[in-house]
Amino acid sequence: MKVIVCGAGQVGSNIARYLSGENADVTVIDRSPELVHKITDSLDVKGLVGFASHPDVLDEAGARDADMVVAVTQADEVNMVACQICHSIFDVPTKIARIRHQSYLASEWSELFSRDNMPIDHIISPEIEVARAISRRLQIPGAFDVIPLADGKVSLIGVHCTENTPILNTPLRQLTAMFPDLHIVIVGVRRGEKGIVPTADDELKLGDDVYFVAETSHLRRAMAAFGHEEQEARRIVLVGGGNVGLNLAKRVERDSPHVSLKMIESDKERAERAAEALDRTVVIHGSALDTEILEEANARKAEGIVAVSNDDEVNILSSLLAKRYGCRRAVTLVNKTSYGPLVSSLGIDTVVSPRAITVSSILQFVRRGRIRSVHSLSDGFGELVEAEALETSSLVGVPIRDASLPSGVMIGAVVRGEKVIIPRGQTVIRPGDRVIIFATTPSVKKVERLFSVKLEFF
Repeated sequence: MKVIVCGAGQVGSNIARYLSGENADVTVIDRSPELVHKITDSLDVKGLVGFASHPDVLDEAGARDADMVVAVTQADEVNMVACQICHSIFDVPTKIARIRHQSYLASEWSELFSRDNMPIDHIISPEIEVARAISRRLQIPGAFDVIPLADGKVSLIGVHCTENTPILNTPLRQLTAMFPDLHIVIVGVRRGEKGIVPTADDELKLGDDVYFVAETSHLRRAMAAFGHEEQEARRIVLVGGGNVGLNLAKRVERDSPHVSLKMIESDKERAERAAEALDRTVVIHGSALDTEILEEANARKAEGIVAVSNDDEVNILSSLLAKRYGCRRAVTLVNKTSYGPLVSSLGIDTVVSPRAITVSSILQFVRRGRIRSVHSLSDGFGELVEAEALETSSLVGVPIRDASLPSGVMIGAVVRGEKVIIPRGQTVIRPGDRVIIFATTPSVKKVERLFSVKLEFF
């Protein structure tokens, strides 16, 4: 696959890193020589200094025979023009653009990005995706990751194993006997820096991060099985009134009228803009690192703090300060990957990585076969894939125990129409079923082949 990435900033470099790891032929365009040199020095990609919206630059980057363009520069207009040129002049099949300004994304202008106007196949709005991801995690207290699948019928949940987890040091094969009506499958375990696809004989340990797939209607009981019976937060302090904070506040106001929300924003103009845009949220102008401001936001009595400013250090420190005052739970946005292991050890409950969310949003366009959705888990641990089973797939028509799944692969659920099937050894997958599969990074290509259409099928 030949891919042009427009923009060598944080989003562009992370996409290039992922695609180059997939052995794609990647060319990165940026107007900054420093960023281009940095990315070509660290990754197996080609670099080109120039304006990504100029036809001659795109031509030099190989747009004539490119399979995909991913435009993620800082300027929405450059991203849109790059996609338009790739369509009109070079006939690039797949065009993806990051659009940050909310005016472009308003529903009344939905025809703007149609094939007859400005043909962009997929729009990445990291701010909206991050706000959506945080909102889901707030609705499932105790989960550090929540991903809906199969039109919401199934969910992937990530939870921490604490001293309150009753199933520690118990072989996983015994879970069915302990909870006979609980429809879950544990698909992955993160233990320190190591990722594990568990077997029936494995046991969970204190400090493990566990990923499990469950029927959505069983989530509350599943969380209780892991010792998480926290109540949904009703008083939340939100740090940051930028695109992420504003999108999240609007979402909370719309979907959770019972939640009392107080926003802290250090920039006066942005705070005023947020106050005008929001109906029930109290907006406080000041620094979230100022103890008086935290007192004014009543952080002591808040059940949750959500720190989503543009500054990682502010997010981390304000989360720790609020927890020290008595706030029960912290959800913290962290861009720098080097901070990840440190932040978890400090006592922050949920770390949100815009990078992982952004990469997940483009994976389904990279994957081949009947892939419906793809989600990246825990910085390179693996991927959760939702795919449609075809008649030609080796998974179809035989019990799962006889299907010879590749190593590092586990089936989490099968959705047949409106029915959710938690797979057992005797379960038989039929054509048309939606199959939820977890695969470690080295095994992802094998899963892709399981759902590819073979030539003899036609």
